[in-house]
Amino acid sequence: MPQPGTTAATDPDALAEYLVEFPDNRLLIELCGEYDRNLAEIEQKLGVQILRRGNQLAVIGDATSAEEARIVLNALYERLESGRHVAPGDVDRELRMESPTGAADSADQMEMFRAGRVEIRTRKKTVEPRTDAQKAYVESLFSNELGFGIGPAGTGKTYLAVAVGVNMFIEGHVDRIILSRPAVEAGEKLGYLPGDMKDKVDPYMQPLYDALNDFLPGKQLAKLIEEKRIEIAPLAFMRGRTLANAFVVLDEAQNATTMQMKMFLTRLGEGSRMVITGDRSQVDLPRGVPSGLADAERLLDRIEGISFNYFTSKDVVRHPLVAAIIEAYDKADPAR
Repeated sequence: MPQPGTTAATDPDALAEYLVEFPDNRLLIELCGEYDRNLAEIEQKLGVQILRRGNQLAVIGDATSAEEARIVLNALYERLESGRHVAPGDVDRELRMESPTGAADSADQMEMFRAGRVEIRTRKKTVEPRTDAQKAYVESLFSNELGFGIGPAGTGKTYLAVAVGVNMFIEGHVDRIILSRPAVEAGEKLGYLPGDMKDKVDPYMQPLYDALNDFLPGKQLAKLIEEKRIEIAPLAFMRGRTLANAFVVLDEAQNATTMQMKMFLTRLGEGSRMVITGDRSQVDLPRGVPSGLADAERLLDRIEGISFNYFTSKDVVRHPLVAAIIEAYDKADPAR
């Protein structure tokens, strides 16, 4: 395992230099990335300078930032040693991960925390949480029969829930995957859209299809949908059903009414898992109609076996501008 060089700096604000040696030069090339883009991202985010010296990287910066950069580099190199690639998202994940208290008490503590990785294996890819909130969310979905993921767009609430569902399905823990959304109109009337009911509803369900396509081969997915082992349907279609031995996801739950939310939650059957995701700032219900998601938070937060996980703009894993946009709207209207 790569080891840091010595540094005389003891003041956290003093300039420090770590020399990190990487035995396999081929892996080091991949670690650096095309045109050293991975190193550039670490430099930008942590405010350090990274210089390449043969099969060593010299990390220069204040003691705290240089130490964190060293740990990030080691974690990425270990990933390469295990036979996995390093993509830009992997660099971003390592930079975001912190200790449980928000700041490591020591380098050893930080490395031990990072070692407790969470992976979701699917047929097409392995998904890894990229923030602490995402990691806690995934862990809660595996350990609770009913979980809520609440936060702004782009934080991976639905994507990770579907990934966990696919994992539990291929591992044989559930027999079916059922994905649902309220077909609430946001400025466009369903009746004006062309086609039959399926054609009208499918655009609302497209994000769920997109997530499934990331985790299952196309032909297998089509076969499972045809066999009804994977179902994607509007919330209204859930009434009267008992969903046993299934992994069930309700997406965009902020657009469910209180009665719809109660109806959906009481569909939970033997051997099933249920995940509710939503964004309280994007309610499309008519004015004066309360959101069932808000009521569920208020009524269910003390029930054992139900988890609530919350995300903020810091957990956005889309384009960096998305986080900035969310923060701008939150500042303008803190009650959102």
